[in-house]
Amino acid sequence: MAITAALVKELREKTGAGMMDCKKALTATDGDMDKAIDFLREKGLASAAKKAGRVAAEGVVTSYIHAGGRIGVLVEVNCETDFVAGTDEFKDFARDIAMQIAAANPTCIRREEVDPAAVEHEKEVLREQALNEGKPEKIVERMVAGRLEKYYKEVCLLDQPYIKDPDVTISELVNSKIAKIGENISIRRFVRYQLGEGIEKKADNFVEEVMAAVK
Repeated sequence: MAITAALVKELREKTGAGMMDCKKALTATDGDMDKAIDFLREKGLASAAKKAGRVAAEGVVTSYIHAGGRIGVLVEVNCETDFVAGTDEFKDFARDIAMQIAAANPTCIRREEVDPAAVEHEKEVLREQALNEGKPEKIVERMVAGRLEKYYKEVCLLDQPYIKDPDVTISELVNSKIAKIGENISIRRFVRYQLGEGIEKKADNFVEEVMAAVK
């Protein structure tokens, strides 16, 4: 069954879940509205959406240092109460987010934060790539839209596959944690440092260094 924008909108209105989550639910259930609602409920996405508007001003600032001090991350993850903020489960979750940032190197948290100029530039590059591949004009825009989704998965933390379970996005991970804990959770901000970043120096091939070390 074709998943139309109207169908996605209807499911969003019924559950409050995000557009991408609604589309995924409908695709997984072949457009069956009732099954899609159950799909979202099972993943905790419908209940999580209801909590999304609640103020989350407590939480933790946690750090993660990787690769012998070569990469460091500070991230602020918020919840609603200091009680939840003090639990091991929440602290472990925040550390997992810091590890994700260290490994996947996102530039922002959500799509709305991506510089519009950067998006337009990416679209132009992708459009030229498609044309250079000899693709007809009529399908170029569809190809650009599809490849832009891949771009968002690279730069937006919430769109990225979770490093510990690539079948789950960070957005889905957050929503499942909201459903389990019962409070709104928000990743507010982060900073990622990489040793020597921005300094002109002799280019080292870190992959070759690692391979040489294990031989």
